[in-house]
Amino acid sequence: MKYLSMTNQRLMALASVLGVVVLWFVGRLFPETVVGEIFTTGMVARSLRLSVPIALAAVGGLYAEKSGVFNIGLEGLLIFGAFTAAAVSWELGGSQISQLDLWIAVLVAMAVSAAIAAIFAVFTIRYKANQIVAGLAIWFLGLGFAPFAAIVLWDRVNSPSLNGIDTIVVPGLSEIPLLGPVLFEASPFVPITVGIVILAYLVLYYTRWGYWVQAAGENPEALDTAGVSVNRVRYASVIFSGVLCGLGGAALSIGFSEGFVGRGVTMVDGRGWIAIVAYLFGNYNPLGAFGASLLFGGVNALQIQLQTIGVSIPNRLSGLFPYIAVLIVLAFVGGTRIPSAAGEPYETESE
Repeated sequence: MKYLSMTNQRLMALASVLGVVVLWFVGRLFPETVVGEIFTTGMVARSLRLSVPIALAAVGGLYAEKSGVFNIGLEGLLIFGAFTAAAVSWELGGSQISQLDLWIAVLVAMAVSAAIAAIFAVFTIRYKANQIVAGLAIWFLGLGFAPFAAIVLWDRVNSPSLNGIDTIVVPGLSEIPLLGPVLFEASPFVPITVGIVILAYLVLYYTRWGYWVQAAGENPEALDTAGVSVNRVRYASVIFSGVLCGLGGAALSIGFSEGFVGRGVTMVDGRGWIAIVAYLFGNYNPLGAFGASLLFGGVNALQIQLQTIGVSIPNRLSGLFPYIAVLIVLAFVGGTRIPSAAGEPYETESE
């Protein structure tokens, strides 16, 4: 099979998102049709919610890789974020916790995931450890530590039911037809994620720091010659990926759920791996990565919606929808060009 060019790949990602939007508009215009029953405002809102942790991890991962570091430990960082947010929420009040304390739990989750990412950065940047092996170690560490710590804290791998972060309603904006209920009458993690994606895009392509990140992954020697520390840029980018994964994990456990689920592969359930596919499909562009994340979230929401309206599809089959989508997308990411120096430790002349 001949791989799509990067331009066609971007067009495909854009077409996927636009296709969902068009179906949603058609569904709103003709609510009595099959399309109207499937592509409801609730389904689109659910798609956005489900895409949040994927999109946040994807943006963080692409920044790290753009700077020259493969961070395949995104799954583990999401697990640390999800568990930490739930654990701190429990200690601060459990089911009676205030909204302010919940946001403190979110900040702690971001700090913990950032700290784990910093440790990963030290091993891979300073000590030049294999980035793939180190990333897998972060994943296994999260996969083992979180359920173990949950048993220590709650005597079981799942947390008790916790109070979650309330939905926000923005007066005026929530009344905007179609978009209002989706963006401005939703979990605060939804508009926060959209804002982070837009800001990440602007920083990456229109600021000096963004140019440094790109240069660190494409031509670190030139960046070093210009007097900018390549490794400092890489440290900051990897830690940034940890911050966003902490936020995404917190969104999972106390934003969209009522606690942490540590059974099996935990409640993160492969979202970190899907995030890697998302930013590859989006060609290392935050907007493209968000579009791909929305596509994966939409496929997941679709299988839930089909069950809701009574479409007779075996649960085991419909549960495979998101992973089938990942396999299809993987067939088209061959045209993505990874940064030239990605995965390669950099040494200055003084070293």
